[in-house]
Amino acid sequence: MENSSRLSGFYQLGQDERLNLLKSHCALDDATIQTLKDSSALPFDLVNRLVENAIGGFTVPLGIATNMIIDGQDILIPMATEESSVIAAVGNTAKQCRDTGGFFTSLSGTEMIAQVQIIGLTDPWTARAKVLERKDEIADICNACDPVLIKLGGGFRDLEVRIIDTRSGPMVIVHLIVDTRDAMGANAVNTMAETLAPRLSEWTGGKHHLRILSNLADRRVARARAVWKAEAIGGSDIVQGIIAAADFADADPYRAATHNKGIMNGVSAVTLATGNDTRAIEAGAHAFAARTGRYRSLSHYEVTPQGDLAGSIELPMALGMVGGATKVHPTAQACLKILGVTSAARLSGIAAAVGLAQNFGALKALSTVGIQQGHMALHAQNIAIAAGAVGDEIARVALRMTDAKTIRQDVAESILVELRQT
Repeated sequence: MENSSRLSGFYQLGQDERLNLLKSHCALDDATIQTLKDSSALPFDLVNRLVENAIGGFTVPLGIATNMIIDGQDILIPMATEESSVIAAVGNTAKQCRDTGGFFTSLSGTEMIAQVQIIGLTDPWTARAKVLERKDEIADICNACDPVLIKLGGGFRDLEVRIIDTRSGPMVIVHLIVDTRDAMGANAVNTMAETLAPRLSEWTGGKHHLRILSNLADRRVARARAVWKAEAIGGSDIVQGIIAAADFADADPYRAATHNKGIMNGVSAVTLATGNDTRAIEAGAHAFAARTGRYRSLSHYEVTPQGDLAGSIELPMALGMVGGATKVHPTAQACLKILGVTSAARLSGIAAAVGLAQNFGALKALSTVGIQQGHMALHAQNIAIAAGAVGDEIARVALRMTDAKTIRQDVAESILVELRQT
């Protein structure tokens, strides 16, 4: 009989006890258990508070993208990612637009949306009017939930009431627009929504149901732009090639998905390095890409009057500087110090600029040598390690594969055998 996944009381155990249980339950050897035990650079007490049923950590490589100028300031960018070529692409892209001033950014605001769902109404339009009539009262209820946020200059800003038709019938959806300042704001707006919901039911005669923030943070849109001189990137043919590639992404969702994934390679690496919620940022970005009813590119490219390439990007960016892992994770705090940021607005602009840089790098590679040449050259060392290479063997195997333009594990294994025989 197979072992059951029901491990009663697992959450009450210490790290060693959890690992010993896993060892017997999953038939793990001592080396594997030791790997898990040594897997986190953080104290286990902190890891155990950050997630449930913790057994260790999972280290993602952390690197620095160089050459970036953002809003006139030279800045080093910490990026946490496991994918080869991402950080190199950002640095190379940034180098090619330094002469035009680098990247310029802006943020539409620091407002988040909390949604309260009201169901069971036969008169949704009347209910909508009743809610809108109580805007001032709603503001007072929301602001009373978080005096600290009010003290910092945030708080309730506006009210929207939408009526949507669904398979379950019409629903009244109340949007609380809240300025969360330097916090991502999920806890603050969720508390407001949950506090207000019973009053909305009382006023409308409906039943309140879901009370939760929206990760489509379209009142918190970060923007970045840059110009690359035609001669700096290979001439007018490269300019036109990048534009054609970008237009393809904007017209075709199959291409747009990969195009936007490349953007998020950069954005998510900054998000993770600073202890922010990568899933929230990615969900918001992809929803924003589909806001017109068709999934499209998050970036745009065009030719300047001088014949150079101008690129721009905008996407929701609900990043925070306070709260959650951002505040308690020591590596996230170190990365914020490297960035030198003091506000969520500044951090959001940086992430957008990195996303644009990553996107340009991918489009240029695709429009010229193809994505594999640069990516696989950097990935060759990973293949060599997977084949069993150690120490100096790693670079030697990677170089042989790169020179042969054949980067595969079977090739790496063959080269490794040859090296060790000689």
